Amino acid sequence: MFQFHIQPDSEIPASKQLFNQIQFAIASRQYPPGYKLPSTRQLAMQTGLHRNTINKVYQHLEEKGLVESLVGSGIYVRALGHESSPQLRSPIVEQYPEANKIVQQSLNDLLNQGLSLSQARELFLAEVDWRWRCSARVLVTVPVDDIGVGELIVQELEQQLAIPVQLVPMEELGAVLEQTHSGTVVTTRYFIAEAEALGAPKSVRVISVDIHNYEKEIQLIKTLPKDSYIGIVSLSAGILVVVEIIIYSLRGDDVFVMTCQVTDNYKLNTMVRRAHTIMSDGASFPKVKAAIAAAREDIIRPPRLIKSENYIDTKSIAMLKRELGLD
Repeated sequence: MFQFHIQPDSEIPASKQLFNQIQFAIASRQYPPGYKLPSTRQLAMQTGLHRNTINKVYQHLEEKGLVESLVGSGIYVRALGHESSPQLRSPIVEQYPEANKIVQQSLNDLLNQGLSLSQARELFLAEVDWRWRCSARVLVTVPVDDIGVGELIVQELEQQLAIPVQLVPMEELGAVLEQTHSGTVVTTRYFIAEAEALGAPKSVRVISVDIHNYEKEIQLIKTLPKDSYIGIVSLSAGILVVVEIIIYSLRGDDVFVMTCQVTDNYKLNTMVRRAHTIMSDGASFPKVKAAIAAAREDIIRPPRLIKSENYIDTKSIAMLKRELGLD
C-alpha cells in the first residue's frame, strides 16, 4: 500500500502534499482503476491530518476526474473509457442503433460465406487499421504552463509508436479539434478531465497514459546518505514540483534537493558542481551528461548520474498501440 508522508513544517500546505502524493499514486497506477482509496479515518490516522482536510482533498481529486464517489461504498479510482468492459461502453450502440445493425448483418453475411469468426474479425480490423493509418492523428495535449511534459510524452511516443505525434497545448485543443475529423488525443491522468471535456463534443477519442511508477528511483532516494545533495533534471517544470514534494515526503530535511529544467544552463552547471547524485529523464540525459563532462576539471568527484528510462509506463504504451491498431 502506498504510504503517505506529511511534513508539518513544510512551506507546502499539508492538503497539497497529500493531493500530489495521491495524484502520483493514481497516475503511476500504484492505485489502478477501480482501486478503493483509504477512508478518511484511515488517512487521518496515517497522516495526522483532520478528516475535513482529507475530505477536501478527495473532493478536489473528484473535480479533476481522477476518482469517483460511490454513496455508501467509498472513493474509487475512476476507470476511463478504454479501461472499461465492452458492456460498459454501450452508449455508442444506443447512439447509432442502425449502424450497429449494419455491423451485425455484415458479420452474419461473412459467416454465411464460410468464414470463421476469427477470419471475419481479421478482415474488419484490417480495413479499420488501413483507414485509421490513412486518416488518424495522434495529438498529445497538456497545459501550456507545463509544455515540457508534453514534449517528453511526444518524444517517447514517437520512439515507441514509430508514427508522427503532434503536441497541442490544452488551451488550443478545442480549436485544433474543430479542424480534424478523426484522431486520438493522448494525455496523462493529471489532465484527463480537461481533455475529455474538450474532446467529447467533437466525438474524438481521449486516452490517458499511465506514468512510470519510478519504484527503483524511489528506493534509491530512501537509501541516500543523510545530507546528500540530489539533483533532479527534466524537461517538465510540473514533474520537478511533484518530484520535490515526493522526495521531501520521503526524507524531509535529511537530503538537499536541487531541481532544474534542462533548458536552464546556469542552474544545470551549478547542479553538476554541487550534487552527489543527479536523476534525469531520458530526454534531458545527453545534455546533463555533457554538462558533467564539461565541468570534470572543476570537480573532484563527478556526481552519480541516473537516467530514468521512461516517463510513460511500458504497459500503457502497449495498450495505446492496441487502441491505435499498431500492435
